[in-house]
Amino acid sequence: MELREFAEQVLYSRSLDEKLLLNPKVITDEAPEAGSFIMPDGPGRPSELQVSARGVKADFPGTNRLDDDVERGKMLHFLANHELLATELMALVLLKFPNAPKEFRLGVYETLKEEQAHTLMYMRRMRDCGVEFGELPVNDYFWRAVAPMEQPMDFVSRLSLVFEQANLDYSVHYAKLFRQVGDGGTAAVLEKIYEDEIEHVGHGLKWFRRWKDQSKSDWEAFKTQLFFPLSPVRAKGVAPFNAEGRKIAGIDSEWIEALEIEEQSRGRTPVLHWFNPNAEGEELAKINNKPFSPKRNVRLLEEDLDMLPIAWTRRDDVLLLRNAPSRQHLVNLRAWGFPMPECIELGGEHDLEERRIGGMRPWAWQQRACDVLAPYAQNMSEQVAQKWRNHGESEWMSKKLGFRLEQLLGEPVGQWCESEAEVMEYFSQSDGNILMKAAYSNAGRGHCRIIDGDWSQSAKGWLKRSLSEHGGLLVEPWLNRVVDFSSQYERAADGSIKHIGMTQVLNDSLGRFRGCLVLPKWAQGYDAELSTFLFRDSDAHAFYRHRLPEALNQLLGNSDYVGAIGIDSMVFRHPDGTLAFRPVVEVNMRHTMGRVAVELLKKSAPGMGGLYEIVRKSQTQGASDEHSPYGPEAEGGEQVGLSAGLYPLNDPSQAEEFIAQFRVARPSVLLGCLDK
Repeated sequence: MELREFAEQVLYSRSLDEKLLLNPKVITDEAPEAGSFIMPDGPGRPSELQVSARGVKADFPGTNRLDDDVERGKMLHFLANHELLATELMALVLLKFPNAPKEFRLGVYETLKEEQAHTLMYMRRMRDCGVEFGELPVNDYFWRAVAPMEQPMDFVSRLSLVFEQANLDYSVHYAKLFRQVGDGGTAAVLEKIYEDEIEHVGHGLKWFRRWKDQSKSDWEAFKTQLFFPLSPVRAKGVAPFNAEGRKIAGIDSEWIEALEIEEQSRGRTPVLHWFNPNAEGEELAKINNKPFSPKRNVRLLEEDLDMLPIAWTRRDDVLLLRNAPSRQHLVNLRAWGFPMPECIELGGEHDLEERRIGGMRPWAWQQRACDVLAPYAQNMSEQVAQKWRNHGESEWMSKKLGFRLEQLLGEPVGQWCESEAEVMEYFSQSDGNILMKAAYSNAGRGHCRIIDGDWSQSAKGWLKRSLSEHGGLLVEPWLNRVVDFSSQYERAADGSIKHIGMTQVLNDSLGRFRGCLVLPKWAQGYDAELSTFLFRDSDAHAFYRHRLPEALNQLLGNSDYVGAIGIDSMVFRHPDGTLAFRPVVEVNMRHTMGRVAVELLKKSAPGMGGLYEIVRKSQTQGASDEHSPYGPEAEGGEQVGLSAGLYPLNDPSQAEEFIAQFRVARPSVLLGCLDK
């Protein structure tokens, strides 16, 4: 039998028996070009197995469902269709490229026969589960991704080195799980397929290396060979990464290591994330028509910590970075249980401008964020809530916004001043101890304190400069702080505001940010006096869940702002010893470090709390010794959250000055650390 005739039978026949007829007695490849080839819209199939984009995609069951015959049957049906599609695509490549090297064509034929056998093995296991092949709709994704191939190199890149390579993860992983639940028959099928897939990947790799651009490494050539809807991330399964199988197949270490950390959307349109923590400083420079020239520490804070959105990014999102972290750091983040976004270095090679975008989420909607994200806005649906937007109102970055919210809620603690006379009038009525906050200051920077009425020359100079540059400042009494905390919100496109969580804010004696404490119950550890004051006298729960969101909506009116909002608050003590509640210290129309902490708490194991801090790199020496690299495992090996340990969010090996770290521990342990 001619190889061409055999391939025609496999590809065009509508009989499943003919498609899967094994081992013709004699195969020759003497007339590969005999007859004419017409590209079909799809493979020939019996009516019940016609492929469609609307076919069922199986969600691989967890170990708690593997002993359910219906779930197993659905999974096996999905896998059998993949094996049948691989068989048909191998027949297609034999017909489409009759002049390909004989050795290649015969290798494809041997692989095709094994794919036929795999399909039959899955069909037998399906019947044992009470499912017949064709009971469920079948999808055509493999066909759509591989069939348009224009050369044999496309075939080995797409089928052998993407789909079959991904099966090195799936087959070995599910074989182990089936053995764990006592299904040795299905496990044996998957183990056999795993062994064959290693050979199939090796066959594709051999020809890929022969045909690729020899000036490029295997990994570089592989990346440039793939086009939508395929990407390198498709070459690994949504299962534990199997480096050993890839080594046996002959893939080199550079490829294996790069693929292990590779991320890109597998279907959900990605949201783009961008870290721009100096939004207030940038806004001030814009108002004064000057270039933004931050001091060294301010610049390094931005450069070192641009991985911070990892706290809330989802798998399939895109995180835009100034500098990509090391491979080891990405491996660690994944091992600890973070859903990994695709990390793209701005200025590097990427195809974002050509891809569909599902939203944009910078740290703050300031002009630079608009400029960075604007090139990708053209590919975003108008229905997306977190879409690109023009630069918002300058007041959103100003301390004046918090003052206005205080006015809506009642008597403000401080006073908004736009002249020296107004400042001095306020000072004359104080006890001589005041705090002045420049309009576009943040994190305790841009503040000036007057103690016991002492107006030094530097303080007077600061006042003049601040009024000139910022246009105004908030002046308030110096308060005897008892506790600082923040409340985090999310405003939706319809104007509704959702309460996200609370965190205790740790500031130093000058009000500069040190860190955040997040606990399962946010006020856990407060003494009886403070707890009674907050939850009985001030009714904090109702205030932050209901009254404050209502006041925020009143403040924002018809604004089109969508995204994160943080409200800083405090409890202080009057000179007579009584406690007082200041519900709004400031409003942050952006993400905040408190939001980072709240999102990290969601990723922690049940019952755990967290201490989030930004520390100098010099303070972290030896920290890795106390790190717990893996979270606890639930039954079946499923990650349930960050376990006790210390987790650096940015890459310690690359950070120049700052490390953002999250310490996970029992609440009692964290509270004990603070007491020390």
